[in-house]
Amino acid sequence: MDSDQLAAALAAHARWLENNPAGARADLREANLQKADLREADLQGADLWRANLREADLRGANLWRANLEGTIGLEGGSEEGRNREY
Repeated sequence: MDSDQLAAALAAHARWLENNPAGARADLREANLQKADLREADLQGADLWRANLREADLRGANLWRANLEGTIGLEGGSEEGRNREY
């Protein structure tokens, strides 16, 4: 996923979180987000199934209720810890 696609997905997701009909839940399933800058990203409820998050900067990112099943790069965290704000 290139930076323009990621920016578009995050913008649509922000609208979705505001219940804006023009929004859409972020579908980042199997996305290559290696080394992505996701600082302060609001990814509540996003679908990150099997996404590659190796070396992604998640400082301040909100991953509450995001689907993190099978993600790559979040090893070492507990299942509970994967469903909280980072």
